[in-house]
Amino acid sequence: MKFKITITGPRVHDVGYRPWLTEKAVDLALRGFEVYNDAEGDRQSVVALVDSDERRATRFFEFAKAELPPLARVDDIRSEPYDEEIQPLWQSATLGTFMQIKKAVRILQDMGEDLREVKKNTNLIPKIAENTRIIPKSQRSKI
Repeated sequence: MKFKITITGPRVHDVGYRPWLTEKAVDLALRGFEVYNDAEGDRQSVVALVDSDERRATRFFEFAKAELPPLARVDDIRSEPYDEEIQPLWQSATLGTFMQIKKAVRILQDMGEDLREVKKNTNLIPKIAENTRIIPKSQRSKI
């Protein structure tokens, strides 16, 4: 059974939707799976292509309708038949992992630069704390 799921809304990009769906696809051992960000006019969309037996494919679609990442805001979830080729799940999961690691490396590099600055001058700690909101406002004056 092959089908395409399209999830649209004002906030479906950069909220972990692709890894969220990929994890469920792995859990269900889908045969084929692809997921990517797209857009429909001015609305964001996430598209998932599924290839599996009917039972697993149905469970995946039910999950996609019932669950969403905490930061996502969704207006519509729909499915339609899909007849084209869909890459194997392992291949899609590998590419998705690479993309998530790529994002994490940038964040870790920024964090490393911030820490080097703090080591140079500890007077920056209150300013960094204020900008990151890690330390509650009530405790910032104690630093």
